[in-house]
Amino acid sequence: MKSSTQTILEHTSVPKHIAVIMDGNGRWAKKRFLPRVMGHKRGLDALENMVKHCAKLGVQYLTVFAFSTENWRRPEDEVSFLMGLFLQALQKQVRRLHENNMRLKVLGSRERFNRQILQGIEEAEALTANNTGLTLSIAADYGGRWDILQAANKLIAEGVSEITEDALAKHLMLGDAPEPDLFIRTGGETRISNFLLWQMAYAELYFTDTLWPDFDSKALDDAVASFQKRERRFGRTSEQLPVEQQGVKNVETTDYHGAVDAAVEIGRAHV
Repeated sequence: MKSSTQTILEHTSVPKHIAVIMDGNGRWAKKRFLPRVMGHKRGLDALENMVKHCAKLGVQYLTVFAFSTENWRRPEDEVSFLMGLFLQALQKQVRRLHENNMRLKVLGSRERFNRQILQGIEEAEALTANNTGLTLSIAADYGGRWDILQAANKLIAEGVSEITEDALAKHLMLGDAPEPDLFIRTGGETRISNFLLWQMAYAELYFTDTLWPDFDSKALDDAVASFQKRERRFGRTSEQLPVEQQGVKNVETTDYHGAVDAAVEIGRAHV
């Protein structure tokens, strides 16, 4: 993982790495007088569609927040359903990921998962380990503070006398992936909720009122278009940027949808 605080990251029109908090499943169901669990089921469909569209765009890494360390506080029946849905997704979707040359990784503590879920995680990761397409990372029983602490504790156990940024980064859950370029949160909330606190130091933040089950391909294109409007300065002034990156905020949104279309063609060429 190259550090955005120690180097200037490569500029790309389509983010290499997108991180997502998939928020709004329960509210989506409530608006339709359905049980909350039905929202989670529809949310799984939305994730499947997003994986497909990210691959089409040429996104290399997609990391989604499925279940936080704080989500254990939710009602027991909802937690039980989410664990079952997680296992179901591992069993049913991993073959599809594998067939499309995609890699699956699960981030977070695994201490509270039952044996069946642990086995499902291990089998899914092993099956897709050598694939070279998009990497889908699912954060489950994950927290940003937990991630930093577990990395620091590994260094302490190794007898390290001084913790450096590079050394710590290697032990983080996404140590082998680039830092997220774009962070998306659906559902209208405007916080990052203890997600990838270290890794998102210079991520571009995108918040939308769209509830996660309604977040479709067009919604993702809109998020990417917003990303393409940002000047990614990494501490520099606008004037220090290459000419082609200066003043991007003033370009019309339609130009960005054209750029997204062009990126799709580039992505197809590399599939």
